[in-house]
Amino acid sequence: MKNRDIDCVGDICPVPLIKAKINYKKISKGESITIVTDHSCSGQSIKEAFKPTDASIKIEEEEGIWYITITKG
Repeated sequence: MKNRDIDCVGDICPVPLIKAKINYKKISKGESITIVTDHSCSGQSIKEAFKPTDASIKIEEEEGIWYITITKG
């Protein structure tokens, strides 16, 4: 299983969401991408946008940086 980190630190919304959607299309079932961002709103917008999919989303925060891992189901 692969995981790709997508650096979105400094990118304002909706850029992290757009990068998440673009990169999600490039991964296979069981693979993950992690959006790394300094904007707390990105987690909620990504969760909402991916509701219609079978993706699982995990959000972790560490010292003002959010790690949003999206795994294709």
